[in-house]
Amino acid sequence: MKRTIIASLFLIIGCKDEKKEITAQTGLQVKEEVVQEAKPQVNESGEAQKWLEKSIEDYFKADIGNEEKAIQKITTKDYFDYKTDAMNVDMDVDGSLTENEFEDKWKTKFNIKQAGIGVGFLISGQDWTGIKIAKCQLISENGNSFMFDVILSDKETKAEYPIKVKVSKENVSFLIADVLQEIPKFN
Repeated sequence: MKRTIIASLFLIIGCKDEKKEITAQTGLQVKEEVVQEAKPQVNESGEAQKWLEKSIEDYFKADIGNEEKAIQKITTKDYFDYKTDAMNVDMDVDGSLTENEFEDKWKTKFNIKQAGIGVGFLISGQDWTGIKIAKCQLISENGNSFMFDVILSDKETKAEYPIKVKVSKENVSFLIADVLQEIPKFN
């Protein structure tokens, strides 16, 4: 009889220890799930789009006498140099390149067929009154680069300027890294 009582006690104690282990394991699992909560994702493409829209608006509101500084402020150094060369192709100014020299210099870094040779930054028109953004839509995203389909319009001159703008995130700010300019549409 003593043996039966002792065996029963061991069995009861053994079952209680097993329950404690199960409870301890379940508690650990719950803690692990709580620790692995999701962090909110930053919408960088949305931020890049807001930055681009504001930068374009500010550029066209700026004093035309400070155009070069305004362009430098919102573009990468490579794109600024490239667009400066494109605007001055075959012009009678210091440092001006011929079209062949321009192509040789930039063909490995940019799409020179859509450089906007001989025309201004962002638009090909020389006489504009009030440039507004009619469309700015994300086309693609690759790491820290974002490509936007943009249409700039000038209601008074009834002109539309379709462009593709590549925005790159460098350090903590965005900069225009390329602009593919197309032939403007006149309504």
